[in-house]
Amino acid sequence: MSEKTVSINEVPRIDKWLLLSIQHLFAMFGATILVPLLTELPPSVALVSSGLGTLAYLVITKGKIPAYLGSSFAFIMPIIAAISIGGPEGAMIGSFFAGLVYGVVALIIKATGVKWLMTLLPPIVVGPVIMVIGLGLAATAIDMAMNDPATESYSGIHFSVAMLTLLLTIIGSIFFRGFFGLVPILFGIVGGYIAASVAGIVDFQAVREAAWFEAPEFIVPFATYSPAISWEIVFIMVPIALVTLSEHIGDQMVLSKVVERNFVEDPGLHRSIMGDGVATVISSFIGGPPNTTYGENIGVVALTRVFSTFVIGGAAVLAVAFGFIGKVSALINTIPQPVMGGVSILLFGIIASNGMRMLIDNQIDIGKKRNLIISSVILVVGIGGAFIQVTDTIEIAGMALATVIGILLNLILPGKDPVRSTSEMFEDMSNNDEKKESA
Repeated sequence: MSEKTVSINEVPRIDKWLLLSIQHLFAMFGATILVPLLTELPPSVALVSSGLGTLAYLVITKGKIPAYLGSSFAFIMPIIAAISIGGPEGAMIGSFFAGLVYGVVALIIKATGVKWLMTLLPPIVVGPVIMVIGLGLAATAIDMAMNDPATESYSGIHFSVAMLTLLLTIIGSIFFRGFFGLVPILFGIVGGYIAASVAGIVDFQAVREAAWFEAPEFIVPFATYSPAISWEIVFIMVPIALVTLSEHIGDQMVLSKVVERNFVEDPGLHRSIMGDGVATVISSFIGGPPNTTYGENIGVVALTRVFSTFVIGGAAVLAVAFGFIGKVSALINTIPQPVMGGVSILLFGIIASNGMRMLIDNQIDIGKKRNLIISSVILVVGIGGAFIQVTDTIEIAGMALATVIGILLNLILPGKDPVRSTSEMFEDMSNNDEKKESA
């Protein structure tokens, strides 16, 4: 390891601790607030839930995994669909059940191991579903970029702001280095916001009127609403948890490689998955979107070689504090729709591309008829919006249906590739790194 490495259990000097934690806060900030803005949930609650969820995760993983949790992009479409059916409260019920799935899976993994999950969700299923998640949101991004929300019609000014925001985000992604290379989303949002202000489409009145310290708009069961289970919402959101579970395993493998410790073995995949599940349940209790480990923050860990979970915990505490600063929340809410649309064009495309990358990285041969059939059916069913009407009030639609069909096709069709254990995957990643270094 590098001499500059800050170990997992090391407590940095207080001034260094604060700066390193702020760095993590900025890395996750742009993406974490984007999810609630797209789904019309309170951004301040998302900040609080990400902080509380991260602290819970650190406790459950015994302070051994330096991972920050933020709002999950995989749940954007399910949340929007759930809100259209049962309002924000309905989305929280769906999020709660998605968190329970994590908990059940964690308990099964502890008892039986993880191979069954890898059999159920191989890359040929998860990759195309991730592509559906990104491509299914494409129309939403373009609508936000092109249209004036007041008239719901085309606006040249709004589209220009969106394109400038997109350009700035691309510039940040390609040309920035070091820490700034990890926050292109934040750079694009700030630059687009300034352009929107110059164009006169930002209203600062709410910021002027907001108090400095203000409680977020929490959505709390039995306090702000009476919970009622909608099975349609459950069927929309729960299958997505299966997909994010596979992403979670990938994140743990990457983080293990960065820190040079096999977190899948110690503290164990069951603990990290349970941590994700508890974080999502906590979020559902206060009105935030489901949480997941964040690639941006894994990037910060890799870049800085600061592995201290105390630094991650510090960022979590700061996120909770930010959620209670009224003027910050009001400022976030003034971000215009075209700015969000411009950033989303790139982000949703990256999500879809990551699904394709999963297929490539795992050397999935699409020329093989079995793989071609599974991926093709998942893509068309998911993006096309197919659904099964179970009852008058329950339907399985879109990504959820595509996930279920993909799982079934993978189990039924002959010619299945052998399933690798997580230990084998970790060894392959390490061997690939050694080959790259020797080359």
